[in-house]
Amino acid sequence: MNDSVLALGLAALLGLMIGSFLNVVIHRLPLMLQAQWDAPLDDAPPDARPFNLAVPRSHCPHCQHALAWHENIPLLSFIRLRGRCAHCQAPIGWRYPAIELITAGLFMWAAAKHGLGWQALVWAGFAAALVALAAIDYDTRLLPDAITQPLVWAGLLAASLGLTGMGLNEALWGAAAGYLFLWTVYWLFKAVTGKEGMGQGDFKLLAALGAWLGWPALLSLVLIASFSGVIGGLWLKLRGQLDDNGQLAFGPFLVLAGLWVMAFGSLPWFLI
Repeated sequence: MNDSVLALGLAALLGLMIGSFLNVVIHRLPLMLQAQWDAPLDDAPPDARPFNLAVPRSHCPHCQHALAWHENIPLLSFIRLRGRCAHCQAPIGWRYPAIELITAGLFMWAAAKHGLGWQALVWAGFAAALVALAAIDYDTRLLPDAITQPLVWAGLLAASLGLTGMGLNEALWGAAAGYLFLWTVYWLFKAVTGKEGMGQGDFKLLAALGAWLGWPALLSLVLIASFSGVIGGLWLKLRGQLDDNGQLAFGPFLVLAGLWVMAFGSLPWFLI
């Protein structure tokens, strides 16, 4: 078998498995954070059932049927079950296989560009974290520190080890400038309107993108995210799905911009 085909196959398989785990993170991490905010760990009742990324076992949200191993195989189980719970026949959300397929595609891109090695692995991890952040922010308007902050440090560490194709100074200034740019926009908007235009998680996400992609990519990131955000907002408004206050999560559009720059590079100068 051709080595490149084998690399892509292994990357796709790993991506499907990581995508399956991301579905757990997307669903459970916001619930875990909310539980911590509502009842700190010190105040938790002694008989409280553990709830984290490992337990309880994956189950149908409709009938609570615990999934057997053969019902929890990434993508294949969805196809075999025809998108329905084996116990109650309730439909399984389309986003579960979509997240798995998107993650597999991103892992295949990393393997095709960088081959099998540490460089491909770190870029695949970066992409997987962005997928989780986009889905969580879309659902809950949260960009958890548990993902954004390690992503910043991972970008700086990867740059220092020569795994991202840029120097540490470029990554460090990318993180600092990315955070400060949206922080400045936030306070200017609040000073003029008296309202908060975005969450502080957006600052940290752009800092993470800057750490991975470097400060020269920041302008492209902001332009792509802003343009796609306008298009997305108009689309949601036409469909009557925009919030009453007219706000929408900005995180998914920052993620889209980050994945675009990762795959295709910064915008050409005549578009900036």
